[in-house]
Amino acid sequence: MSSGPRCPVCAEPCVSPRLLPCLHSLCAPCLRRLGPLGEPGRAAARSVLCPVCDAEVALPPGGVGQLTPDYLALSRGGAAAAGCDLCADGAAVRRCLTCGADLCLFCCQAHRRQKKTASHALSELEKDCSQARKPLFCPSHPTERLRLFCEQCDQPVCRDCVVDRHRQHPYDLTGNVIHRHGDALRELLKSTQQRMGTLEGVLSQIDDMGSAVHGRAEAVATEICLFASGYVKAIEEHRDRLLKQLEDFKVQKENLLHLRKAQLQQLLLDMRTGVEFTERLLTSGSDLEILITKGVVASRLTKLNSVAYNTDPSMDDGILFSPQERAGQCCGYEVFGAILNKVVDPARCTLRGEDLHSARQNQLTGFTLICSDTMGERMRRGGEAVQVTITHRDKRDCAVKPTVCDNGDGTYHISYNPEEPGLYAVCVYVKGQHVQGSPFTLMVKNKFREHQGVFHCCTFCSSGGQKAARCACGGTMPGGYQGCGHGHKGHPGCPHWSCCGQVKESSECLGGPPTDTSQRSLLRTVAL
Repeated sequence: MSSGPRCPVCAEPCVSPRLLPCLHSLCAPCLRRLGPLGEPGRAAARSVLCPVCDAEVALPPGGVGQLTPDYLALSRGGAAAAGCDLCADGAAVRRCLTCGADLCLFCCQAHRRQKKTASHALSELEKDCSQARKPLFCPSHPTERLRLFCEQCDQPVCRDCVVDRHRQHPYDLTGNVIHRHGDALRELLKSTQQRMGTLEGVLSQIDDMGSAVHGRAEAVATEICLFASGYVKAIEEHRDRLLKQLEDFKVQKENLLHLRKAQLQQLLLDMRTGVEFTERLLTSGSDLEILITKGVVASRLTKLNSVAYNTDPSMDDGILFSPQERAGQCCGYEVFGAILNKVVDPARCTLRGEDLHSARQNQLTGFTLICSDTMGERMRRGGEAVQVTITHRDKRDCAVKPTVCDNGDGTYHISYNPEEPGLYAVCVYVKGQHVQGSPFTLMVKNKFREHQGVFHCCTFCSSGGQKAARCACGGTMPGGYQGCGHGHKGHPGCPHWSCCGQVKESSECLGGPPTDTSQRSLLRTVAL
């Protein structure tokens, strides 16, 4: 079996190997079996996919047959076989320079004895030099060797090609043009080798970066493990502290309950003793004994009845856990989760606001709800069920929809915008119960009336001395001036509004709807 180059597709010795544009060599039968690339229904496929590098390579118009033969693979195959071309049994030792055949020692002797080949010159085969390669023959004229090079077609040709298809084409011997074309190829090779060096450097940098990334990832993984182990330790320690705190809360509440229970049990025992003694006295004692003992018994029962006690346990089970609550630092890590033992008491929640009982029509206003626990201490967290209703006293179908904003610190801002004036009943509930001061009455006044005049010192100054300009303060001036002036009759003695006479600049207009005449005068004053 031949030990020459094998086809990368079929793994058999190359048969008529052809060179693809990607410089991979395949045998011709395998090339013909490659599936064409392109859209279905096209007339002819002009490209195939190289099975070695997966590159799409274009085929010449004539198909696989016009691909460049891989003579280098053929020469490697012949050198590897090193067999006789005539008998195929012995090892080739010489080459006929006329026939171009490799001959063994026996066939060399026979070659010289035959009349037709007796004059052929034989040369020794050399192992690693170019002269040992077989001559190349023209594909179009198999008996003619390729000795010439067509410059126009840029391909080797034979003598018959020069007088046939390459007639009038400039050509020269291959030995004369090899230096020029070889030098150009060497320049391309040199440029490619330089780019290869650059690419190898880039690949080396990529490998170094990959190693650096791997090392950095391992270091970060170590940091993550250390962080996670420390965090787990902190969480476990925080858990133990929370459980200890929970146990303390439980013991504290249980002790208070036990104390309260003991006090009530003692009071109940004292009452039972008093009741039993009094019942026995009343049922078994004589009249005289009852009268003698009456004072002590009455005093004792009166004292027992005067003891104050709550009808409820005065204690609750309000122990809550808030996972989102910040719990500070633990082992250098910020942890979350806190036990909340405070429970909101609606009766101790208060309302705050500058205008809690008054508002303006179509004007956004509001107040603040401050929640406290059973001990009167302010709650420091939100999340309570707060409900607010605002209903008109006279118009039951007229209600204001308030907005409750949880500030997250135990306070809630309630805002509303009433559309109708009148009396409203406001109810504020926490956990379904009225808070302190609820319900209360809200008075919604008419819409704030803006001033229609000017805030001036006098009509004479603001109107530029116009006699017809007037002022709501009622002041006049001699000489036919219908408006007020400094020091004259009716002037309030200070700056005031021309529309209503109010002396406070930031105030509501109190003037009624002006008449046509006064409206023209006031507007004229305003314009001036």
